[in-house]
Amino acid sequence: MKALVINLDDAEARMDFMAGQLDRLSISWERLPAVTAETLSPPADDPYWTRWERPMRVTEMAALASHRAAWRQVLYSAAPHLVLEDDALLMPGVPRFLDAVAPLEEAEHVTLEERGRKKLMARSPHPAAPMRRLWQDRTGAAAYVLRPSGAAKLLARTDRAPGLADAVICAAYELSSWQADPALAIQLDQCERHGMTSPIAVSSSIGQVGRPSMSELPAAQRRRYRLRRLVSQIRMGLRQARHARGSQRRIVEIAAAEER
Repeated sequence: MKALVINLDDAEARMDFMAGQLDRLSISWERLPAVTAETLSPPADDPYWTRWERPMRVTEMAALASHRAAWRQVLYSAAPHLVLEDDALLMPGVPRFLDAVAPLEEAEHVTLEERGRKKLMARSPHPAAPMRRLWQDRTGAAAYVLRPSGAAKLLARTDRAPGLADAVICAAYELSSWQADPALAIQLDQCERHGMTSPIAVSSSIGQVGRPSMSELPAAQRRRYRLRRLVSQIRMGLRQARHARGSQRRIVEIAAAEER
């Protein structure tokens, strides 16, 4: 299974890091140039970008557009891919996991990542791979397997409205989503939490741009944002209630030290 690495043109150290670890794991890969504010389409002032739950930073718009480019490539290739942001630290068990997941058509989306937040998952693991059905996630889009059927669903969803890339995936209940258990990836900003040293210095390019203020918007637009947020929270609550039986809500541990 090939990896697609989303990487900004000026983030050479990150690309070197990603290339090194993927080569060591014998995972074939392709660099996918990340979208920037200058290459964003539609542009940041297009009404499309006002359809989420709050005003979006232009860097958040670009991040979604970058993932959409990856989703299109997965769809057109007619094969599952491992989609990676360029600050994903992978565990040595990833190649074996990809081999197990590759033939499983029911797994449209499989996140390898954990970020220290509880997830709602099935109690019973999949019989053919170390993963569990994922009913509700909260965050994370740095390392995930995506099949063409899943890519088509995510593209259709984001044709209608934007959102943070991870928020879009987490809210796409039409996806058959799964969680690697134990987790096989973390973002580099999570290394310290796991007692690990980050191999390179990282900072968020998204956070370098301030979040637009809601207070400066017309009252009608503020109401629309708040209503969408409320609807999203209600959907999440109903989702958790629907799948409460036979599920567990917990933080996913990363692979044991001997597996790294």
